[in-house]
Amino acid sequence: MPDTHLEELRTALAANGITLPSLGVDLPSCTALPARPLIALGNCNLATAEALTDALRRAAER
Repeated sequence: MPDTHLEELRTALAANGITLPSLGVDLPSCTALPARPLIALGNCNLATAEALTDALRRAAER
């Protein structure tokens, strides 16, 4: 279910101090046959992009 994945991603981002305001389910992708739901990450400002980059780098170092 895309909503479950969306909330898990939102929670993981929040745990790293990151909020993506446009994060959501791409509804047209849910209606395709076969359904291939997509999570739309949306736009973010430069500070958020930097925070996301830093979090990904820290995770890659583990």
